[in-house]
Amino acid sequence: MTAATIEGFQLSPQQKYLWNLQRSQPQTYRIQVNVKITGNLDIDVLKAALQNIIQDYELFRTNFKCLPEMDIPMQVIQSESSILWLPEHDLSSQTFAEQQNTIKAIFTELLRIPFDFAQSNFLYASLIKLSTQKYILILGLPAILADTTTIRNLLAEISRYYTGCIAQEPLQYADIATWQNELLAETTTEIGREYWRNQKIVEGHKLPYTKESDKNLDFHPQCCRWEIDDALLAKINKQAQSEKASFLLACWQILLWHLTQENNIAIATAVDGRKYEELHSALGLLTQYLPIVSQLNETNTFSDVWQQVKDSLREIYKWQESFTWQGSTASNFLPFCFEFDSICTNFKTDHVSFAIDEIYTCSNRFHVKLSGIRRENSLVMEFHYDANLLSEQYILRLVSQFQTLLQSVLAQPQTLIGKLEILSAEEKHLLLVDFNQTQTDYPQDKCVHQLFAEQVQKTPNNIAVVFGEQQLTYAELNTRANQLAHHLQKLGVGAEVLVGLCCDRSFDMLIGILAILKAGGAYVPLDPTYPQERLSFMLQDSQVSVLLTQQKLLSRLPQYPTHTLCIDTEWPQSESQENPLSSVHPANLAYVIYTSGSTGKPKGTMIPHQGLVNYLSWSTQAYAVAQGSGAPVNSSIGFDATITSLFSPLLVGQKVVLLEEEQEIEALSTILSSQSNFSLVKITPAHLEILSQLLPQERTTQQTRALIIGGEALLGKTLAFWQTYAPDTRLINEYGPTETVVGCCVYEASAETYLPGAVPIGRPIANTQLYILNQHLQPVPIGVSGELYIGGAGVARGYLNRPELTAEKFISNLFSQEPGSRMYKTGDLARYLEDGTIEYLGRIDNQVKIRGFRVELGEIESLLSQYPNVRSQAVIVREDQPGDQRLVAYIVPDTEKPTPKDLRNFLQTQLPEYMIPSVFVILEALPLTTNGKVNRQALPAPEQIRTQIYVAPRTSAEEIVTGIWAEVLGITQVGIDDNFFDLGGHSLLATQVIARLRQIFQVELPLRGLFDAPTPEMMVHLIANMLGERAIVEEIAQTWQELAQLSPEEMAAMLSR
Repeated sequence: MTAATIEGFQLSPQQKYLWNLQRSQPQTYRIQVNVKITGNLDIDVLKAALQNIIQDYELFRTNFKCLPEMDIPMQVIQSESSILWLPEHDLSSQTFAEQQNTIKAIFTELLRIPFDFAQSNFLYASLIKLSTQKYILILGLPAILADTTTIRNLLAEISRYYTGCIAQEPLQYADIATWQNELLAETTTEIGREYWRNQKIVEGHKLPYTKESDKNLDFHPQCCRWEIDDALLAKINKQAQSEKASFLLACWQILLWHLTQENNIAIATAVDGRKYEELHSALGLLTQYLPIVSQLNETNTFSDVWQQVKDSLREIYKWQESFTWQGSTASNFLPFCFEFDSICTNFKTDHVSFAIDEIYTCSNRFHVKLSGIRRENSLVMEFHYDANLLSEQYILRLVSQFQTLLQSVLAQPQTLIGKLEILSAEEKHLLLVDFNQTQTDYPQDKCVHQLFAEQVQKTPNNIAVVFGEQQLTYAELNTRANQLAHHLQKLGVGAEVLVGLCCDRSFDMLIGILAILKAGGAYVPLDPTYPQERLSFMLQDSQVSVLLTQQKLLSRLPQYPTHTLCIDTEWPQSESQENPLSSVHPANLAYVIYTSGSTGKPKGTMIPHQGLVNYLSWSTQAYAVAQGSGAPVNSSIGFDATITSLFSPLLVGQKVVLLEEEQEIEALSTILSSQSNFSLVKITPAHLEILSQLLPQERTTQQTRALIIGGEALLGKTLAFWQTYAPDTRLINEYGPTETVVGCCVYEASAETYLPGAVPIGRPIANTQLYILNQHLQPVPIGVSGELYIGGAGVARGYLNRPELTAEKFISNLFSQEPGSRMYKTGDLARYLEDGTIEYLGRIDNQVKIRGFRVELGEIESLLSQYPNVRSQAVIVREDQPGDQRLVAYIVPDTEKPTPKDLRNFLQTQLPEYMIPSVFVILEALPLTTNGKVNRQALPAPEQIRTQIYVAPRTSAEEIVTGIWAEVLGITQVGIDDNFFDLGGHSLLATQVIARLRQIFQVELPLRGLFDAPTPEMMVHLIANMLGERAIVEEIAQTWQELAQLSPEEMAAMLSR
C-alpha cells in the first residue's frame, strides 16, 4: 500500500507560529478591512479585478493540508479559486448616522464567517452602497495568509487591476516562505539566534485584576479605540517627529512598569518583515511579533527609556530573520504587545479612489495590545484586550492613564519615570477625596473619662464590670476610680504625666486605668508576663512618675526609683468619691503603648484623647454595642486591640467581663458556651481559628452579635465556620496599627459570600483618610500596590523620646487642607480593589504580626547577635501550613554550637513569649543575594528538631497522641519523649492538640494540660488520671483506631444499625 503524500510548501516561520496559536480558535485570527470607494464605480470591473488578482497570486489559491502524523500542515496551491462574494447592501436611503451603525453591524457580523482551511476560497467580500458615488467594500482573510501591509499592498493592486494595468510576474508567498525557512537553517543566522537567546524574558507579568488564565480558556479579543486630540498630537509631532512608534512604545513600557511594578518588561512588538526592497510590495504574512526586553528602574528618565527602546528596535530589526518563538517562552506569546502602522490616504485611478477606512487584525495572542494608527492628519490609538481576562471598565481606565502619561512625558521628558503622572485629575479625586469621605461629628471637646462619667450619670445601677463571681455597678466603679484619681493627683499626676500600670486582668486593672485618666494623666500598660529586662526598659524610657501595681506582682517588677502603689493593699479609702477636676483636654495624652522596635528595643506610641474618643465614638455606633450585653476581655492591656472590648461597653451602659489571665482563649470558649448575646467579641484571626475548634457547633449561634477580628491578616477560610454555623453574627475585619488608635479601616463580610484568599481590610472609619502611595508620595492606580498612609483624627502624636523616628514615620499630610495635619507611614503594602475597598498585601520591611502582636524581626536578631558564639543570624516568619505562622531563627555559630534550648532560655529573659522563635536552625552560612544581603527567600525549611533520642509509641494511646502532634506540628515523626514545645509548638497549636484529644478521649482536658504534660508519654498518663484508669484510655484509643480504618460505606452501615 502506497503511503499518502502531500505536494506543497512548508509554512513560513510566521505561519507555523500562528498555526500553533490558533489550533483551538482558528476563526479568531483574521484580518478584515473596510475600504472606502469614492467615484463612479463599475462593480463588474471591480469583481473582475479581484478575480484576476486571485488568479495571479498563489496566496489566494492556497489551502492547508495535513496527514495524520503531521503536526504542522503543508500549504498547497490550487490551480483555481474564487472570491466569496457575500450579499450586497444598499444603504442609500439611510441617514449618515444610520449608515454608520449598519456598517458597524455588518462588519461585526462578517467577523464570524468560518474558515475551512482545507479549501482555498478564503478571501471574502461584501459591497455596501452608500450613494451613487460612495461605497464600502469589506474584505476579509485568515491572519495566516495576510498582515496589515498585505491589505495595503492588496489595495494598491486592486487600483491597478481595476484600470487594467497588470503588474509584472508577482513575487509569490510560497517562495518567500521557502527562503525564510532556509535562512533559519543556515549557520549564517547563528549570530542572530545567539542574540535572541541572550534576551532574558521574564514571564508571568500581568496587569492588576487580570483574571486567572486557563490554558484552555478561549481568546476573546475586543478593542477600545480613541483618537489623540489635535493639541496633544501637535506636541507629539514636535517631540517625536518621525519616531512616533518608538515614542509611543516607550510610553507603553513606562505605563506597564508602573502598573506591574516589574523592572524587566517584555513587549511583543510588531515588525513588518519587509526590510528588503524586493519584499516591500509582497502579499502574505510577513509581520511577526518580536520581544523587546527593557530594564527599567527608578533612576531612569523618560528620555533614557526612549533611547533604550530606539536601540532595541534597531537590534530586533537587524536580527528579525533569526527569531523563532519556539522555546522563547512557556506560553508562546507575551501578555503585552505593541504595533504601529501608517495608513496612506488613498489609491486613485482615473475615476475611482480606494482608501482604508477601518482595519481589524488579530494575528497574535495577548492580554493587552497597544496599537497606533497614523493617518495624514490624525493618530488613532487602540487597546486590544482579551475580554476573558480583563474588563472593559479596566481598559477604559487604562486609556485614561495612557493619555495622562503622554501629557506628563511631553511636559517633562527629563523627569524620573517614577514621578511621571499616570492618574487623571478625576482618578486622583476618586482615590484621595471620594474614597475618604468620612467626615462625622464626634465629641471633639471631650476626653474618654468624661464620656464615662456622663454614662455613669445615665446608668449608675447598671453592671459595669464582672470578674469571676464579683461585679461592680457603674456608680461603684466610678467611686473607686475617683478615690484613686484624687490620690494620684496628690502624687503630682496631671496632664501629660505618665503613670505605669502593671496589673493582672482584674478590677484593679480597670480601676487603675480610669483613675489615671480621671487624674489627667496617661497610662502606660506594663504586661506582668513580660521579662524583667523588657519591663525595666519600658519604665526607664517612659520615666513614669507613679507605678500602679498589685502586691503579688512586686517580686516580678524590676527595681525602679518611683512611687509604687499597690492598688489591692494600699487603697486610699479616705479620698473623695466625687469626680476630680483636672486641666486635661482632648489634645493631651491618654496612653502610651509599647510595641516591638527594629533597633532591639520597644518603642512607645503616644495616643491623645481626641484620637481615642474618635475611635470609640465610631465603634460604639458601628458595632451597635448598646444593643448587646457588653464584651468579654481576654487580651492584655499592652495590646491596643483590648481597648475595643474594654472601653466601648463602658460608654453605652453595657458591662465588661474580665476573663482569667492564664486561661484566655479557653476562658473565652467557656463563657461563650454559657452566656449569649454579647455586643461584641474582639479577637485575633489565630484565636478565632482556635475558638472554632473549641466551641461545639450548636453553641456558636447568638453567642455574640459581632466578632471584631483584628491584629493580623485574616483569611476567608477562617470565617467559613462562622458563616456556616453563626450566620447571624456580624463578621468584621478591623485593621489598624497602634499608631492610629486600634482600628482605622473595616470590612464586614456577609454570611452568604465565601471569600477565597485574604479578606479585604475595607474602608476608612469616621474622620480617617487612607492613602496608598508610591515612594514619591503619589497615589497609585486602583489595583496597584503601594504603601498605606493614614491621616485623620486617630493619628498618634508620635513615639516617646524618639524624635527622629517620629519625623520619619509621621509626615505632613500632603492631601489635607487642615493646618498641621499629618499622616502615618505604616510600612504596610496595600492596594485598592475596584469597588474602593482596600486589600492588605503584607509588610514592606521586617515587621510582622504574630498572634496579633507586632513583632520587629530586627529586635529578635539584635538580641541573638549578643549571645556568645553567634556569628550571624536571621529571623523570618514561615507559614509552611496555611494559617500557622511560626518564627524561625537561623543561626551561624562561631566555634561552639549553641543549643536551641540555650538560645530559647536566653531570649526568654529579654522578650515576651510571642516573640520567641519556635524553631532554631543551625547553618554553616546564611544564603546571600548578589548584592550581599541575606536572601530570606532562600533560607531552608526547618527540619524536625529533636532534643531526645527517638522512642517509638508502645500503645494505641501513645500512637494516637504522637500522630496528633505530628499532624499539628507538620512533621513526620514524634517520639513519646519528645517535648511539644521543643518541636516548634506554641500556645495556639497547643489548643488544636487539646481540642483533638478532648474529642477522642471525651475528657475535659484543660489547655494548661499540655504545658504540664509536654511529652506524649506524660500526656497519656495525664488523660489516664483524669479518666481514672489506664485501661479505659487504651480501650478508647483502640476503638478510635478501628473506626479510622473503616470505609465511608462501612461507617454508614454501622451507624444505621
